[in-house]
Amino acid sequence: MARGAHRDFASLLDEILSEDTGHREAPARPASLDYLSVAEELHSGRINFTDRRAQAEYRAHEGARAERIEEPAPLPSTDPDEIARELGLSARQMPKNLDRLRRDFAFRNHPDRVPAHLRANAMIRMQVANMLIDEAKRGRLKRWRGGEAKA
Repeated sequence: MARGAHRDFASLLDEILSEDTGHREAPARPASLDYLSVAEELHSGRINFTDRRAQAEYRAHEGARAERIEEPAPLPSTDPDEIARELGLSARQMPKNLDRLRRDFAFRNHPDRVPAHLRANAMIRMQVANMLIDEAKRGRLKRWRGGEAKA
């Protein structure tokens, strides 16, 4: 760098920057995505994506998707007879056994323990199970629609 008494600041900065760039490597590409350059590339016409190509890609993925679709499992029954059978209610069970049945049923069927799409059904099942167990505790478990559980 030449030293002079009457140099302006801009020329001094240009000289410093030109000396500094000789020692540095080229700047690395930014890690982030430059959306403007992507938009420019899309509108430049260098990327060729026709309707025919889009339809072909869609058909290729549609066939693969159709193979993955499974039939949803039926919802668990809310019928009191079915729930009584699932609980294993029988005539004259001890109250502590009924409490155990309630806990076991809740562990398997509580709305907080099932997927979101099954929660409404699980809530109904829990209500029916609690009602059946409460009736059995009171000794008034009746035959529910021809079911096998009675007291």
